[in-house]
Amino acid sequence: MNLKFVFKITVIGDGGVGKTSLIKKYTEGTFEEDYISTIGAQFSFYDEKINGDECKLYFWDIAGQKEFEFLRSDFYEESKAAIIVYSLEENDLGKESRDHIDYWYKDLKKSCGDIPIIIFSNKVDLINENKLDDTYIQNFIKEKNIIGVYRTSAKTNQGVTEAFQKIIRVLYEKYKGNL
Repeated sequence: MNLKFVFKITVIGDGGVGKTSLIKKYTEGTFEEDYISTIGAQFSFYDEKINGDECKLYFWDIAGQKEFEFLRSDFYEESKAAIIVYSLEENDLGKESRDHIDYWYKDLKKSCGDIPIIIFSNKVDLINENKLDDTYIQNFIKEKNIIGVYRTSAKTNQGVTEAFQKIIRVLYEKYKGNL
């Protein structure tokens, strides 16, 4: 018997880290060079089949700018999982977005409790991976019991499919196991 699952997955992180681009790359296979700021939230839908079962995914792309902070807890409601995105860029955006991972984690936990969380280290195409020191992020995921961290690039598609499919599979196994 084939089953149907519906999962709301919240995607959060600072503005400009590539949340919208990652979702579009995964759901539509497209990438746009120009940055357009998300206002409030955007929604994307995607259907995935796992072992013959249908999974309907609702990706909630939440604006990372401070002025939308008051809306976030409402947008988080009913989330089954979350993706925290930060930028690997070697500039202020990259440093600040990495420093804010703990803020996003706590904000999620406050509203959603114990949901599966994964981290996307985005814009890997803009750095030299051999020089990347990810000690901080590795310690963070161990300390907070995060599912994992994936180096992604919405531009080149590096790690995007694997990262999204990891969180989807975790949700599928969790909810299929509860039947």
